[in-house]
Amino acid sequence: MTQSSASAAPRFGMLINLATCVGCNACAVACKMENETPTACFNTWVESWDTGAYPDVRRANLSKLCNHCEDAPCQGACPTGATYTVDEGVVLVNAGDCIGCKSCMTACPYGARWYDEERNVVGKCTFCYHRTSKGMQPKCVSTCITNSRLFGDLNDPESDISRRLAEVDAERLHAELDGEVAVYYLGLSATQEAPAASGVCRGGVPVGN
Repeated sequence: MTQSSASAAPRFGMLINLATCVGCNACAVACKMENETPTACFNTWVESWDTGAYPDVRRANLSKLCNHCEDAPCQGACPTGATYTVDEGVVLVNAGDCIGCKSCMTACPYGARWYDEERNVVGKCTFCYHRTSKGMQPKCVSTCITNSRLFGDLNDPESDISRRLAEVDAERLHAELDGEVAVYYLGLSATQEAPAASGVCRGGVPVGN
């Protein structure tokens, strides 16, 4: 990932350390309360599964959310322009322009969007733009009990997240895809390669149910 000078417009990003994530789902709960998402709709979530064999058993946790792609395929797929990107690189949805066609959901490689049947609109993570645009942290970041999430300006080489990314070998989901993203991970390969000794759960609910 390349970084420009601090004078450039900010580009918000997040680094998630999976080695310290305990799968408590405080991030998901805090996000729901802050953003008032519909029941069963999550802007961020944790997929968890047991790995290993007795007595050496542990829980693998993989936090997921919108990756706020620089060239977002969801935005290109939107027929009404409801999906758009602000100067800080955050991909947002204008509910007033959304017609609920779900084209963006099909285009998203991260499965990060949800559909609200009552309102016939699609929603997603906003990096808590109503907070971050005012210099605050996303609610999931400020709530994390193990400080597993680091948020900041990817375009500022002096920001905490840029300094950390310069020190570590961070990874991204779907690294085979072209284009820059704004969400990076520590320990991603190790987590994804951990053999599952139990079914994968999302927020305590088995995936697929």
